[in-house]
Amino acid sequence: MSTSLPGYTSEHAPARPSGLRSWLPALAGLALVAVAGFGANTAPLSGLSEHKRHLSVQAHQDAVFNDSAFGAAAPGTNWFNDAPKPVGEYTADTTTRQKWGTARAYPPAQDGSDDSRKLYEAHVDVSDQFTTFGKISVGLLYFAFWIFLMFPNWFIPVGRPGIALGGGMLMIVYRFILYSVGQGPMFDAENVIIMEPLYLLFGLMLTTVYLEKMESGGLFDRLRLSLDDPINWKRSCKIMAMSTVGSAAVMNDSIVLIFSGVVVDLCVRHKVANSMPYMLSLATTANIGSALTMTGNPQNILIAALSYDDIGWLEFASNMVLPVIAGTTVNSTMMLTYYRAELFPGSTGMADAFRILMTGSKTPEMLAQERGFYARQAANDSEIKIPPTWSLWSKLQVVVVLGFLGFFAGGFDVSTVCICAGVVLMTLTAWKRQSWDPAPEPAADAKKTFDMNGNEIEEEEELITESETTLTEVDYGLLLLFIGQFLLIGSFDDTGLPQAFFAFAMGGCAADMTSSPCVYWFVAIITILSNVASNVPVCQMLAATFPFATPYEWMQVSFSATIAGNLTMLGSAANMIVAFQAAKVGDRSFTSERHAPFGIPSTIFCLYAGTAIMVYVHFSPNCSVKLGTCEDQVE
Repeated sequence: MSTSLPGYTSEHAPARPSGLRSWLPALAGLALVAVAGFGANTAPLSGLSEHKRHLSVQAHQDAVFNDSAFGAAAPGTNWFNDAPKPVGEYTADTTTRQKWGTARAYPPAQDGSDDSRKLYEAHVDVSDQFTTFGKISVGLLYFAFWIFLMFPNWFIPVGRPGIALGGGMLMIVYRFILYSVGQGPMFDAENVIIMEPLYLLFGLMLTTVYLEKMESGGLFDRLRLSLDDPINWKRSCKIMAMSTVGSAAVMNDSIVLIFSGVVVDLCVRHKVANSMPYMLSLATTANIGSALTMTGNPQNILIAALSYDDIGWLEFASNMVLPVIAGTTVNSTMMLTYYRAELFPGSTGMADAFRILMTGSKTPEMLAQERGFYARQAANDSEIKIPPTWSLWSKLQVVVVLGFLGFFAGGFDVSTVCICAGVVLMTLTAWKRQSWDPAPEPAADAKKTFDMNGNEIEEEEELITESETTLTEVDYGLLLLFIGQFLLIGSFDDTGLPQAFFAFAMGGCAADMTSSPCVYWFVAIITILSNVASNVPVCQMLAATFPFATPYEWMQVSFSATIAGNLTMLGSAANMIVAFQAAKVGDRSFTSERHAPFGIPSTIFCLYAGTAIMVYVHFSPNCSVKLGTCEDQVE
C-alpha cells in the first residue's frame, strides 16, 4: 500500500485487502437503508393527534408539495419560456419581509410569550421564480463542482479551496445570466454566505496556532504527547477518546484543527504504514462526539436558534447521551475490526485481537515496536523535552483555555469567544517575544556596512511583528473553501430541488416523519441531503419547510445531520479540515476513495443504532408546548 508520509517503504505496508472485503460492510449498510425505506413507506402510520398531523401536513405542503418545486411543465411546454410563477403570499400574525420571495415568520406562541423570531434569510423561497431550464442547469452546475470537490486530484490540480471559490464565482455569473434572460431570480449571494461559521473557523485557527507556537514544551506539546503510545491500538483509542470528549466540550471543528497535525506527526514518528485508521479515529469520533451538546457543532447551534419551542442545553444533552454512547461504541468497534491488521500487528484473527484488547498482552511485533519506540526516544536528542514544572506561559495558556471553555458553556457567542481567545494569546505571544525571549542572533554571513570614515554602521534591530510571523500560519485557504461552498450550496437551495427531493423521497411518511418506522427513512433522507447540500444548509432548509417541528423531531434531525458527516469526505467540515491539514504536512492519503469503505458502513450503523435508542428513550416532547398541541394542553 503506497503512502505519502516520508520514510515509508512498501515493506512496511500490510497486505492490501480485496475489493470485496473493503466494500462488504458498506454494501451491508446500504442494504439496511433500502430495507428501512421499503418498510417505512409501506407500513401504516402510527396513530397521532389529528391536530399535530394537520400542522405537519400543512407546513409540509405549504413549502414543498407544489408543482413549482421541480418546475414541472405540462407535455409540450417550452422549458425556456415557461413563465415563473408569481411570488406567493404567506400569512402570519407577525410581519413578513419579501425579498425575491416570501420569508417565513413564526406566529405568536400560545403560552403568551413574545416569540417573533424569523427564520434565517437563506430560507427565503424563490424556487417559483425559476423556469425549468434554470432549475436544472443550476442543479447540474452544482453537481459538477460537487464531483470536482469530491475528487480534486482527478482534474486540474487547483486544490479544493480554488475549486470551491471558482465554482462560487461561476455560479454568481451564471445566475446573473439566468436573471438577465428571464430564467431565474437574482442571486442574493451576500446572504447565502453565513458569516458565523467563518468567524468561528478563523477564531479557532487563530487560537490553535498560538496554542501551538507560543512555547516549545508547553501546553500544546503536553497534550500531543498524552496521545502518544508505542502500541498502535492504544494510540488509536486515545485519539478517539480525546476527540469524542473534546468535541462535545468545545466543538468538533476546533478539535480537528488542533489535533490533525498532531495525529499525522505521530504517524510519522512511529513510521506507520497506513495513517488512515488514526485520521479516521480523529475525524469520525469528532463528528459523533459533537452530537452530544448544543455547542458541539454549527448545525446544533443553528437548530437551537431556529426551533420554535425552546430547547435547553441540558435537555439537548440528555436526549443525545445514549445515542452518542451507542454511536461511539459502534464506530470504535468497527475501527478496531476494519483496521485490525494495522492496529493489532501480528494478531492471527479477530478473536486474537479481542484477547489482546481485553488482556493487554502483546505480540512479538508489538514488542518490537515498543522497543524501537523507546530506543528512538532515548537516542533522539532533537525530541521536544517537556519540563517537569509548568512555566508561566503554560499556566497563562491554561487560564485562557479554561476561560474559553467557561464562556462557551455559559452561552456566550461562540465566534466572539474564539476570536477573543486568539487575540489574547496573540498579545501574550508578542509580549513574550519582546520582553522575555532572547534576541535572535545575527546571521553569520550578514554583510557589514561602513560610513565614509570607515566606521561600521550598526543597524537598528529589526522589529518582528505577529503579522509577519504567526498570523501568516492561519489557514486562509480553508476560509475560501467554505465561502465557495456557501455560494454553491446557497444557489442550489434556491432552486427548491433539495426540498422537492425530500418531499418525494418521504412518500407516505410525509405526514409524520418521526413516527416509527418512518423515522428510520426520515433520518436516511436527511443523511443523503446532508452529504449533497451540507448539514448546515439542510437544517436551514428543514426549518423553513417545517417551521413548527417539535423538539423531539429536531433531536432526530440534529443526530442524523451530525452523524451524516461521516458518510463522505464532503459530509462534514471536520473531514475536510483533517484532509486539508494533513495534506499541508505531506500526508495526502486521506481521500474520498479511501474514506468511503469505512465511512459508509460506520455512518449507517451508528445512525440506526442511535435513532432506535432515541425512538424509545427521549426527554423532549413530540408536540409543541407553545402551539398548545401537547396532550395535557389539548382540551
